[in-house]
Amino acid sequence: MAKLSDLIETFIKQMINDTDGSIEIQRNELANQFNCVPSQINYVIDTRFTSDRGYYVESRRGGGGHIRIRRVSIEHKGKNYLMHIVQSMGDNISQQSAHVFINNFIDYNVISEREGLMLKAATSDKILSTVPVDQRGYLRASILKNMMVCLLI
Repeated sequence: MAKLSDLIETFIKQMINDTDGSIEIQRNELANQFNCVPSQINYVIDTRFTSDRGYYVESRRGGGGHIRIRRVSIEHKGKNYLMHIVQSMGDNISQQSAHVFINNFIDYNVISEREGLMLKAATSDKILSTVPVDQRGYLRASILKNMMVCLLI
């Protein structure tokens, strides 16, 4: 059974997909729907709808307060824009950050799920286990960038 956080995330993503990429929700209403406290909704939004994951979140507190979540679209921006994203990854990247980039590329149909799985496998800590820990991030960034460039050609 999925965790409550996963269910809330899936629900919000589905709402975003069903609209033009932007939703406005009431924290309390969503909490009532999932029979949880509003802080659980905050947790999901704060951890799973970040700018690193391609979302822009605005929050308005107080009576009638709401949360607006917008997906930042990278579709139809061209290869130059995608190359900018690849270059912005930096020279040192954690496995978690690499997977966030990869998941975003999958979500925006830049790469297929199969290609994403291969990228995740090639950049995992498991495969880089023979590399000293302090150098893994540098190697991971290099691998990810080179593979993405090949996929974008």
